[in-house]
Amino acid sequence: MDTLTRSELKSLYPEHRYDRRNFIVTSLGAGFALAVQPISAQTITTDTNGITAGEVKVPVKDGDIPAYRAMPATGTHFSTVIVVEEVFGVHEHIKDLCRRLAKVGYFAIAPELYSRLGDVTKLSDIQQILAVVNKAPDAQTMSDLDATVAYAKSTGKADASKLAITGFCRGGRTVWLYAEHNPGLKAAVAWYGPLGGQTSDVMPKNPLDMVSELKAPVLGLYGGKDQGIPQSDLEKMRAALKSAGKTGEIVVYPDAEHGFNADYRPSYNKAAAEDGWKRMLAWFKQHGVG
Repeated sequence: MDTLTRSELKSLYPEHRYDRRNFIVTSLGAGFALAVQPISAQTITTDTNGITAGEVKVPVKDGDIPAYRAMPATGTHFSTVIVVEEVFGVHEHIKDLCRRLAKVGYFAIAPELYSRLGDVTKLSDIQQILAVVNKAPDAQTMSDLDATVAYAKSTGKADASKLAITGFCRGGRTVWLYAEHNPGLKAAVAWYGPLGGQTSDVMPKNPLDMVSELKAPVLGLYGGKDQGIPQSDLEKMRAALKSAGKTGEIVVYPDAEHGFNADYRPSYNKAAAEDGWKRMLAWFKQHGVG
């Protein structure tokens, strides 16, 4: 299992102890999250022929977090894509997305960002899940994603100078924030990620509050029938990108709902999902990640 040594971890984060005691989730579960049962018959399953895929440990400031990593079975210096989970955790669908990216040549990795708070894959009630994920500080998430990039670089397989990020639902919001955080990021694709809404001590700002700080081009993929993300927020983001002189694009699929890429759920929209995936790969390559 690829990982940083303890001495390497200390050199990265000298002010912190390497301590697993505060981590509730220390390994990824198998299958799909309990909250998304039953699984749709249209669910896509990507095999591992020609790729290497499985769980790894990512050292972070206060211990380590589990993650799913997939990459081509042969070669090295693969362009790197961080895959950010939905609120349901790193379950089979998120793992499959990593395998799909590996099939086209990427080192893809999905860290379990809620591992300190609880195993959301084992929760069936959405309100319980939100009670967990809403406690995750944005600052901690940004730090964990930085650590994920450092881990990828440490493997000798990933080219972290060619770095992209993609994420879904709450993970789409995280994509916008990370594009505002990491100057080394080359490209970002956010799938139906909230842009505004209520803030809190752990989530002090929304993507719309920080457009002027964007450090990478962002492609936003949204559903016209999404009941949770106002179309007015999409128009605000378009205007803010233009006003700030930032590279970004908002694509809306008129007939798609929230979660239109989630092939394991009734919200799946095959046409929108397939077009979005093609746009994502093209966006990566357009901006030097591919």
